[in-house]
Amino acid sequence: MLKTLKKIVRYTIISIVSIIVFLIIGITIFVNTSPQMGQRPLGDDLDRIQNSKNYNEDVFVNQTETSPGNPWEAMQEMPDMLFDDTKNPHKPLPVAFLKESLQATDSLTHITWFGHSAFLLELQGKRILIDPMLGDIASPLPFGTKRFAYQKPIPLDQLKNIDVVIVSHDHYDHLDYPTIKKIKDDVKHFIVPLGVGSHLKSWDISAKKITELDWWQDTSLDGIQYTAAPSRHFSGRGLTDRNATQWASWIIKSNTDNIYFSGDGGYGPHFKEIGKKLGPFDFAMMECGQYNEAWSNIHMMPEETVQAGLDVNAKIAMPIHWGAFRLAPHGWTDPVVRFTKTAIEKQLPFLLPEIGERFQLGEDYPKKEWWLEL
Repeated sequence: MLKTLKKIVRYTIISIVSIIVFLIIGITIFVNTSPQMGQRPLGDDLDRIQNSKNYNEDVFVNQTETSPGNPWEAMQEMPDMLFDDTKNPHKPLPVAFLKESLQATDSLTHITWFGHSAFLLELQGKRILIDPMLGDIASPLPFGTKRFAYQKPIPLDQLKNIDVVIVSHDHYDHLDYPTIKKIKDDVKHFIVPLGVGSHLKSWDISAKKITELDWWQDTSLDGIQYTAAPSRHFSGRGLTDRNATQWASWIIKSNTDNIYFSGDGGYGPHFKEIGKKLGPFDFAMMECGQYNEAWSNIHMMPEETVQAGLDVNAKIAMPIHWGAFRLAPHGWTDPVVRFTKTAIEKQLPFLLPEIGERFQLGEDYPKKEWWLEL
């Protein structure tokens, strides 16, 4: 009996160790061979970014001390995130995509939201895509977090003649390999934070089409100025590249409009600094979603989003980073409900377009509570 028990224990240990070794080998092979993982900066790219004052001891750093969260607390939230379907929409989300809305271009300023943090900005006759995560899965794996069902698919085939793509950072819900591969030949230029260009070059995008900017640096293309500004976040696509590339918020300024895009990040004094240096803003797209107390340094609560909108001196703001994926335990409408309540209380003007609705900045003020129908 004792011998049999010892054999069972030995075989169990051998099986567990074998599974762990197999998983380690499999993950290592996947990380090193799958193109969607991208490429951390090396060689000349690494030498260049090491000159940044925001780069310290082989990683990029925030202006304010920042923790990505307590791993144990985050793990405790996982079952709720993965299995509580009551907090997801139970019907396909209504969308307002029209064929002419993604093809038309004029001298006016138009904005189209694709859900989450993805936008098409039409400015001075130029077409600018922001964080174009237009795929179905916010993960390098096919069983990752899936996009909510839309009543109509995003018409990717209509996204032609893109003048500029702006990327805030390299997380999968903002820098989507399948989307970039589909649109890259129709994009004239990419403007990204330091180091993110290494991913793009690994995906066969010419270095001549890529401009990398450090915080407070700017560049101009066709009369439009693009400025990288701080955000309070982190980066990484694999197991060994945490904070190897920079993250940023962005200011897009034309002759008529000054527009702010927050990217991802927690609340901090950088918002007032941005407002003072580069504001006021005619329109601000402000992160509002995928938050939790366990990682409160790297994603704002909706009440903080409103305060950040006030800090940057936004004439009108829009909550973003919701309406496509559920990457946190809160209900999918919780961000917009809490944002709306606080914005009214603090008198921050705001707008709420439908996904796919093309509106004219300064003329249209969509504010339909479309999520209540779901």
